[in-house]
Amino acid sequence: MSFRAAAGQYPRERQPEPLKEAPVIDLKPACHRMAEVLAGITDDQLTRPTPCTEYTVGDLIDHVDGAAVGFTAVARKEVGEQEDPPEPTAANLGPGWRDAARRHVRTLGEAWDDPAAWRGTATGAGLELPTELWGRIALTEMVVHGWDLARATGQPFDLPEETLRACLDHVSGFVTEAPLPELWNPPVEVPADAPLLDRVVGLAGRTP
Repeated sequence: MSFRAAAGQYPRERQPEPLKEAPVIDLKPACHRMAEVLAGITDDQLTRPTPCTEYTVGDLIDHVDGAAVGFTAVARKEVGEQEDPPEPTAANLGPGWRDAARRHVRTLGEAWDDPAAWRGTATGAGLELPTELWGRIALTEMVVHGWDLARATGQPFDLPEETLRACLDHVSGFVTEAPLPELWNPPVEVPADAPLLDRVVGLAGRTP
């Protein structure tokens, strides 16, 4: 009996649903953890330094917020004419910064949950790259800067092993050979058997 004939043996309402295509990487755990860290930051912590040495906590929140909006646009294929973004600064944070930033990072995770987000190419920062690569960069932004903010504000930061392995795979190659090397500090050596998160942030130029 052919496959077509076999399928026809089942009533239409009982035929199995087609398998749904999965996203390349699930960004939601990293985005949700970032949202939790943002919720735990108090206004009096905004001037603290961070492991991302050029930014204070407030500056970095503004950067994360803008990055979340930008990478969401990439996922949705809504990238239009681009101008150089203003330098991130805590001065851009409005009274509702906490809710706005949390909403934007959660939306980022949801946008990249669509398998279509990972197909094609997109241009950002003057570079045309596969959207799959942009998605991995977005993941790294949430993981590394989530750790930065958690470390600066005395909060824990943990993620599923699957998320960390996906991020480590990216930073092991792309960050060390990035077309825009100024985006990250020089790698910090950590033991080969160090925890996954320590290896990720070490490659991104942080001391775990």
